[in-house]
Amino acid sequence: MKRLFVLSFLSAGYFLHAQSIGNSPYASFGIGDVKYDNTVDINSMGGVSTAYVSDFNNSFNFANPAANLNLELTSIKVEGTNENNFYKTNVDNTKVTKHSTYLSNISIAFPLSPKVKFGLGFQPYSSKNYNFINTTVNNNNTVDTSDDYTTVNRFTGTGTISTVQGGLSYEITPGFALGLRGNFYFGNLYNTEEITNSAATLINGYQTKNRIETYDFTLGTVYQKKLANDRKLTLGATYTFGATGKTETYYKNSTYYYGVAGNLVDEFIIDENLQKDNNLFPMKASFGAGIGKDLNWFLGAQADYKQGQSVLFLGKDFQYKDSYKASIGGWYLPNANNFRSYLQRVVYRYGAYYEKGSLFLNGKNINEFALTGGVTLPFTGKTNAASALEIGIEVGKRGTLKNNLINQNFINLKIGINFADKWFRKSLYD
Repeated sequence: MKRLFVLSFLSAGYFLHAQSIGNSPYASFGIGDVKYDNTVDINSMGGVSTAYVSDFNNSFNFANPAANLNLELTSIKVEGTNENNFYKTNVDNTKVTKHSTYLSNISIAFPLSPKVKFGLGFQPYSSKNYNFINTTVNNNNTVDTSDDYTTVNRFTGTGTISTVQGGLSYEITPGFALGLRGNFYFGNLYNTEEITNSAATLINGYQTKNRIETYDFTLGTVYQKKLANDRKLTLGATYTFGATGKTETYYKNSTYYYGVAGNLVDEFIIDENLQKDNNLFPMKASFGAGIGKDLNWFLGAQADYKQGQSVLFLGKDFQYKDSYKASIGGWYLPNANNFRSYLQRVVYRYGAYYEKGSLFLNGKNINEFALTGGVTLPFTGKTNAASALEIGIEVGKRGTLKNNLINQNFINLKIGINFADKWFRKSLYD
C-alpha cells in the first residue's frame, strides 16, 4: 500500500505541475499570480501560521517548520481549490467573470522521533494564464477618415512555477523548537505583447521568458508557554532567505507575421538579451503570537513582510514594492470528547487578512483584503478517527477602480482530505 502511495504521490505531483490555472489580470506583471499559500486549515484562519502549533497530532505546519511540536501520526494531505473571480473596470464599464479549479497541495509528514518531525510537499507557486486585446482607432481629427487606422495590442501570458518543499522540526526543550524548510522552484513563464495596425503588414512583438530552477530556505522558531487553566501562549518567527540557483530571463524584440500554420515568418530580431539573477524570490519575514486553551480554542495574530525587487518585464525594469500583510484568526472546538454529538467535535475556523500589495500601478497600490472561514470534519469510526475532511472559504477583494485599474472580487473554495495514521511503528511480538 505504501509503495502505491509513493507512485500516486509522484503522479499527482506531475499532474499538479502540468495543470492549467486561471488567474487575475494582475498576473501579467513579474512572476505572475502567486498561488502558494498553506494548507486548508491554516488558510481558513486568515493565514495565521507563524505562531500556530496544532493541538492535534495529525497535521504539519510548513509555513513555520518549527511549529510541529505535537505531530505524532503520519499525515497525508491532498487538497484542491476552486477560484471564482469577478473583475470590473471603468474602462468601457467592462465586467468579466473567471473560474478555475486545480489541485493545490499534496503532502506527507511524519515524526522521525519524539523530537524530530519531517514533512514533504508539492504545490503550484505561481502562474500566468491571460489573453486580452486592446484596440485603438487613430485619426487625424479631420472630416476625411480615409487616413484613419486601427492599432491592436495583444497581451498573452502562460506558464506555471511549482515548488517542492521539505520541512524539518527539532524540539530543543519542551515548548521550544527550531525548524528549517527548503523550497525548490521550477518552471517557465512567458509574457508576450504584440502590436500591429491596419496600415502595417508586420507585427512588432516583445517577449519575456523566465526559466526557473532555484531554491530558498526558511528558518523558523516557536516557543509555547503553558499557563494556568490549560491555557497556553505561543510566539513564533520565520525568516526566508532570497533564492539561490538558476533563474534566467530572456527578452526579445522582433518583427514578423504569422504563416498559415501559425508559425512566425520573416522574423527580424531588433533587440534581445539574457539576464541571470535570483531576484524573483525575495527575502521574507514574519512574526506571530497566539493564545489558546488545550483542545478548545485558539486565537492568533501575525505580521508578514516581503522585500521589493526589480524584474525584467517586456524589455523594461518592473519594480515590486515592499509588501506588508496583517492576519488574525483562530479556531473553536466545542467538545472534543462529546461522542453523542458530531457537531460538538467539529473544529470551526475563522480569520481575516489585509495585505498592502507589492504591485504599484498608475499611482495606486494593488492591495488585498479577505475574510476566511472553514471547518474540520473528523471521520467517524475507530480505524480512521484521526483523519478528517477540511473545507474552507475565502471571500475578498483586490485592486481598485481608481485610475483605470481593475477591481477583483473573489470567492475561493478549498477542500482537502487529511489521512492520518500511525505509520512506521515497530511491531511487537511475544
